[in-house]
Amino acid sequence: MTVLKTSMRNFFAHKGRMALSAVAVLLSVAFVCGTLVFTDTMSTTFDKLFAATASDVTVSAKNASDGGETTSDNGKPPVIPASVLADVRDVDGVKSAEGALHSTSLTVVDGDKESLSPTSGGPTIVGNWTANDARTMEITSGAAPEGPEQIMVDADTADKHGLKLGDEIGVISVVGTHTAKISGIADWAVTNPGAAIFFLDTKTAQQALIGETGVFTNVNATAADGVSDAQLKKNVVAALGGDYKVLTAKESTEAGQKDVEGFMGVLKYAMLGFAGIAFLVGIFLIINTFSMLVAQRTREIGLMRAIGSSRKQVNRSVLIEALLLGVVGSVLGVGAGVGLAVGLMKLMGMAGMELSTDDLTVAWTTPAIGLLLGVVVTVLAAYLPARRAGKISPMAALRDAGAPADARAGWIRGGIGTFLTAVGAFALYLTSAADKAAEGSMWLGLGVVLSLVGFVLIGPLLAGGVVRVLGVVVLRVFGPVGRMAERNALRNPRRTGATGAALMIGLALVACLSVVGSSMVASATDELDKTVGTDFIIQNDAGQLITPQAVTAVKDTPQVERVTEYKWTEADFTTPDGKTLKNTAITAADPTYATDLRVETVEGQLADAYRPDSMSVHEKFAEDHGISLGSKIDVAFKDGSTAGLTVRAITSSDAVVDAGAMYTSIDTMAKYVPADKMPLDMLLFVSAKDGRQDAAYTALKDSLHDYPQYTVRDQTDYKEALKDQIGQLLNMIYGLLALAIVVAILGVVNTLALSVVERTREIGLMRAIGLSRRQLRRMIRLESVVIALFGALLGLGLGMGWGATAQQLLALEGLKVLEIPWPTIIGVFIGSAFVGLFAALVPAFRAGRMNVLNAIATE
Repeated sequence: MTVLKTSMRNFFAHKGRMALSAVAVLLSVAFVCGTLVFTDTMSTTFDKLFAATASDVTVSAKNASDGGETTSDNGKPPVIPASVLADVRDVDGVKSAEGALHSTSLTVVDGDKESLSPTSGGPTIVGNWTANDARTMEITSGAAPEGPEQIMVDADTADKHGLKLGDEIGVISVVGTHTAKISGIADWAVTNPGAAIFFLDTKTAQQALIGETGVFTNVNATAADGVSDAQLKKNVVAALGGDYKVLTAKESTEAGQKDVEGFMGVLKYAMLGFAGIAFLVGIFLIINTFSMLVAQRTREIGLMRAIGSSRKQVNRSVLIEALLLGVVGSVLGVGAGVGLAVGLMKLMGMAGMELSTDDLTVAWTTPAIGLLLGVVVTVLAAYLPARRAGKISPMAALRDAGAPADARAGWIRGGIGTFLTAVGAFALYLTSAADKAAEGSMWLGLGVVLSLVGFVLIGPLLAGGVVRVLGVVVLRVFGPVGRMAERNALRNPRRTGATGAALMIGLALVACLSVVGSSMVASATDELDKTVGTDFIIQNDAGQLITPQAVTAVKDTPQVERVTEYKWTEADFTTPDGKTLKNTAITAADPTYATDLRVETVEGQLADAYRPDSMSVHEKFAEDHGISLGSKIDVAFKDGSTAGLTVRAITSSDAVVDAGAMYTSIDTMAKYVPADKMPLDMLLFVSAKDGRQDAAYTALKDSLHDYPQYTVRDQTDYKEALKDQIGQLLNMIYGLLALAIVVAILGVVNTLALSVVERTREIGLMRAIGLSRRQLRRMIRLESVVIALFGALLGLGLGMGWGATAQQLLALEGLKVLEIPWPTIIGVFIGSAFVGLFAALVPAFRAGRMNVLNAIATE
């Protein structure tokens, strides 16, 4: 009980000094809990949506996906004949049944040809209005569509785009463009996470989406009273046979959940990974805090030992303080995490994905995990300072505050750190020497971890040399004040090393990712220059296929010399070694593709692959299956018949553009795939007439005015788009890493604040002999700057080493250009100096306000 009382008294006596450590714990726990609440809420939203929209039993085409995917390679959804509806209605146990039709392979535009698709990446769905839809949506304005001139829209989409009754909108599908006026607006009874939904009447939907009546994408059956979904499914299967896919409501819901599960998992664990980095940085802050508090209380602890406190009691006292810190920070962090989740939901709403706070999900495991993590991490971080406190002898009561450094422990730490750094460097060397990316990635991971831990351990040894160099470059110009700042930073190398290490971790990751991102952009740009021989590339950025009408519009553009179509599908390959490879990708293009894309071949000529009944394979595929020029592969096209294709070319497997592609001609594919099953184009490669590139660029955009879903890019545009995509990804990662950097800044603030308290008497003496308040504040700011620059120098150097090594793995995949983004690196380094200045503002202000006489009298 005495130990507990002492710990409580010390904790509350130093609550101001503990505050920043508590904030670090709070932020880290908040990020973990916020991530869990946010992803759980998203799962709840989707679960409710899938459960509400699923019929008791759904019948669809055999080749339709379980998750309700409504598109295919030819731009039309898989359909079933309308006669199935009558058959289902006659099944025993069916209360009612209706035919439904919907598609996502389309674009909807307003009267100004502006796309009405969600900006969040959610689907655009057009279908017929059914009783099943009426269960989950309520018409709040107007009426359901009747006839070809009417269409209904969901309320969320209407609000986002300012749509109202009577507005004309167009549905662009593979069949053509269908225009209609808004007859009604329907609101969801459950949360719509971001899809844009449009409804036509049944006959109009069939004509606009499929081009024929008498078909549905699925039949929705409702079970009679007393009949279970499982029994109804059994009855439907018995009546229809095995020609259709039949799912219960539970199976449909589970399939929908599985579709979003992958995305949710990646999002959840990526965010938790960044929370882990923040926790790691927070450990340094907590270690520093308790180390400095123990040092400042050396005489106090020595007196406790002199009057009978055992080592275990002193140790336990410090750990109890850490426990209290962890509990307070974690409890506040759990609450802040819920607030963070709500903020993320609002942010997603601004991006187009609607998540209602009514679905906010806080599982009991979330606060439990947050509390456990926060408390355990804090106590573990405080263990070493607590152990050091337990070693303080009673004789320390006779000395001034401040325990002498353990030189032997420092050398042991330095030796271990040097060893780990050397092993990490060797692992990075093995990474660069690897022949396969999978093998090299394991060495890379090991090298990153070991070199990071090694640098953390040798930080105090590096602090002396690096800070002296930085002092010469940065501090000496400030005269005696700069030299005092340098000596203060050097006074306790362990503290400086730990504070700098916290900042080092975040900046090392920033530097590594910057090098990797820049190298990817530079490599892809270089490869585009070498391989792409066309003027323009036309595609849909969301992966939507190009309709025949758009292809015709492009081909009819006067300034265009040639258009190369590019299609993709799957087929079952039977190779010469007797193996059958299911669902293997095969690309079909016009023969001019061999000119538009200069693909490196190791045997034969790519142009020969476009001869009748011919194809190409890539080198690795050929080696794995014993294929050479002249070998025959049986290719069973999806939705078509089997072709015996002769291998006329073997391409390099090191390509970046179209890596791993296997080519045949569109004419060859058309020979074995019915015209109505032929896949639509994924891309169009367009070459302008000589000297007419600028005119063709403008003309192509004019030709595709009615098809806003497609983008025309020349090579410069394509490179910029690639750079923007990677840049957006990096910016998102930098934003998540910012949490770790914020925690590191708190560490610098805390170190300086505690250092000021530790040096109270010294500061008073300096003020007494003539040091002005302004000079004192400058000294503390400069000390902070040099510590921040020390951490930045180590972090950026380490990160660039990681990034350069990672680029060696990318080179194995064809991305061979290493580019160091010096503007970013230099900008981050300079920014670190401003971080140091910012971190020192409050400690410097407090130091400047000290009463000189009181400071001198401080024990």
